[in-house]
Amino acid sequence: MERPERFYSAGIRLAADLHVPDDLAPGERRAGIVLCHGFGAIKAFTLPDLARSYVEAGYVVLRFDHRGFGESGGTRWRLMPLEQVEDIRNAITFLGLQPEVDADRIGLHGGSFGGANAVYAAALDDRAKCVVATVAVGNGERWLRSLRPNWQWILLQRRIRADRDRRVRTGDSEMVSPDEVMPPDPETEDRHRETLQAFPEREFRLSLESAEAVLEYRPEDVADRIAPRPVLFIQVEDDGLVANDISRELFDRARQPKELVVLRGMMHHSIAAGAPYRQMMGHALPWFGRHLPARAPVEGVREPGSEPVRS
Repeated sequence: MERPERFYSAGIRLAADLHVPDDLAPGERRAGIVLCHGFGAIKAFTLPDLARSYVEAGYVVLRFDHRGFGESGGTRWRLMPLEQVEDIRNAITFLGLQPEVDADRIGLHGGSFGGANAVYAAALDDRAKCVVATVAVGNGERWLRSLRPNWQWILLQRRIRADRDRRVRTGDSEMVSPDEVMPPDPETEDRHRETLQAFPEREFRLSLESAEAVLEYRPEDVADRIAPRPVLFIQVEDDGLVANDISRELFDRARQPKELVVLRGMMHHSIAAGAPYRQMMGHALPWFGRHLPARAPVEGVREPGSEPVRS
């Protein structure tokens, strides 16, 4: 069962979809999972597949649009990482209020920039009992620096400094193509083209104020605060958008219990569909099964799908 929902974050109305397993017994409460999507994304694509996989495994799932994007309210296309973290924490609150959900058993699954946000939200909020972060960004400055030659990096820094002066004088920030903030690799460029054909509402602009906020974003600095709650990091071997060392830093700084899986022969967007997606979920689902089973565990009974996974 899927139903549209609305909740508020900092007084801004956010659009969401709640997915409930069909086999939920009257009065039963299940573990819930909040899905966190990537850079400038909306809930209409990628997240439905994730929601379907988790709900088929017995979880209640919430996917939503961040403020300023998709069907949600707020200043259009304002992408402030810490505001998105606040949205995720309010999503946890909303999911925990649902009669089908055990509020003490909620996890997060985030991909790419959403993986960074999931890590940061879990670090601040111990209501997130289990985390999966795929191809996640650990340091905004190193990430954006890694995507461009040095002359472009110097130019971006100049533009951001000039925009800071402009905002102080006028209150406005220059709006630019997101490609000027996050230059796409060829795979990402193809992915964006395909996405816009299917979801033209996904097209957006970004302010240089948002670019500055992304540069200052450091999920790696708080990753150690998730422990003792478990976090699984999934990387892909041939990631042209988020360099492996930028993701690896999150794993290195997190404390146990943690696990790192590297999927061989795959690129950043590969795990969104097909066999690579199934391989990724072949690690994510057992991780939740072990650490946050959909149904409250019964003493002495192992939850199906809870066997350990080796990378």
